[in-house]
Amino acid sequence: MTKYLVIRSAATGAASVSNQLIDAYLAELPEGANVVERNLDTDPVPHINSGSLVGIGRAAPEGDKLTPASQEARALQDELIAQVMDADVLVFGLPIYNFGLPSTLKAWFDYVLRAGSTFKYTEQGPEGLVKNTKAVVAQARAGKYDDDAGIVFGMPHLKGMLAFMGVTEVEVVTAEGMAFGPEAAASAIADAKAAIAKLA
Repeated sequence: MTKYLVIRSAATGAASVSNQLIDAYLAELPEGANVVERNLDTDPVPHINSGSLVGIGRAAPEGDKLTPASQEARALQDELIAQVMDADVLVFGLPIYNFGLPSTLKAWFDYVLRAGSTFKYTEQGPEGLVKNTKAVVAQARAGKYDDDAGIVFGMPHLKGMLAFMGVTEVEVVTAEGMAFGPEAAASAIADAKAAIAKLA
C-alpha cells in the first residue's frame, strides 16, 4: 500500500488555501490509505540554535558534547527522517510568504537534510538517498507571478532541497491571485482543487 507523508506549513489553519488543496488531494485517496501528517503550525519543528546544532549532525559552537537539548534534537531528527524514508509520496503545503517558503517548513528541512541519512557526499558530489519517492506540492500565493522572473523563491528552494535528497519527481499545483478579489480567488481555488484531485 502506498504510504503518504503530509507536511502542512500554513499559519492560517482551515482558512489556508494550501491546506484546502491538501484536503482535496487526501479526499481522493482510497479509504484506509496510509497517511502520516505533521502540521508545522500546530506542531512545529524548532528552529536550529546552538543548543540543538550538534544534535542534527553538525559541530556545535561548544564542541561535540551532547547536551540534553542536542539529544532531544537528535531524537526528533531521527523520527522525522524515518517518516521520510518510509513514505512513497511526500505531500507539501506551500503557502508563499514574502516570496519564500514558511520558516517552519525550512526548519523541517534543516532537520531532515542530514548527511549519511537522506544524502551523502561522494567524490562526484552529493547524492540523494531518498529513493523511489515522489512529491506533490500544493502551492498558494496571493499574487500572480512569472515563475521565470526570479522573484518568487519558495518553489525553486523547495525543489532544490528535495532534489538534494533524491526526490526529483515533483508535481506542483498552484492556486494564485488570492488577493485579486473573492471571485478570482474562488475560481483559482476551484481549478487548483480539481487539478490536485487528479494527482491522487
